[in-house]
Amino acid sequence: MKLRLHFVVDPMGWFCISVVLAIWLYNSFFIPKLVLLPHFYEGHIHWALVVSYYLASAFCMAALFRASTADPGRLPTDPHIPHSEREQWEMCSKCNMMRPKRSHHCSRCGHCVRRMDHHCPWINNCVGEDNHWLFLQLCFYTQVLSLFTLALDFCQYYYFQPLTTLDQEAFTARHELALIRVSAIMGLVMFGGMSSLFYTQLAGILTDTTTIEKMANFSNKIGGAGGGSKESWQRTLAEVFGTTWKVLWFIPLRSRQPLTFPHHFRTHV
Repeated sequence: MKLRLHFVVDPMGWFCISVVLAIWLYNSFFIPKLVLLPHFYEGHIHWALVVSYYLASAFCMAALFRASTADPGRLPTDPHIPHSEREQWEMCSKCNMMRPKRSHHCSRCGHCVRRMDHHCPWINNCVGEDNHWLFLQLCFYTQVLSLFTLALDFCQYYYFQPLTTLDQEAFTARHELALIRVSAIMGLVMFGGMSSLFYTQLAGILTDTTTIEKMANFSNKIGGAGGGSKESWQRTLAEVFGTTWKVLWFIPLRSRQPLTFPHHFRTHV
């Protein structure tokens, strides 16, 4: 199925996502160059470890690309409102358009987004109903890649055997300690930040509360928000990811189709 791209024109967002790309490129280049490939060539580690790192890096980049370019749930200029759902719609005071309840107008993007959670400058995009699953994937794979990087940085000095064929005059060999330290600092910052973000995002999904609703203290004003989900966690996450096949929850290069369950209490468009 065709994947449509969505781009936000925001210089600050471009800067933030460039920083994220720079961190990814740094670790994806120097960790194999300093640790994985030299030890693999000397037979110290198995090829599966090298492949696993490259896969984690690839999935992390794929999730970042999809989260930053996927439509978060932008409302059309002339939405079709079913007669049975008219009570679930309201007028936006900023763009004067009809929108479903729990939608929010993003001042950076300039339009309303269905069930908007927040605008994330690090992906230069809103996180809404249609790309929330991709944002969760990005948080997950960033944790995996950061933890993998930290483990390799540690093993380079405390576990792996010394390299015998290393070119001591090469730039990476002469500055290995500094390069590894920078990598470890990046790994710690990314793992700590993404772990906290992943937990808060998952908690918000399971309790059916967006970040905007938490910040605005709308829990007692919006029906269904903040009251705790009445469904199982499997069904709640299946609705977010658009499929009941759990293995597909980890695949970023696919499309998402909204699920409809019987006796569902949330409002969807």
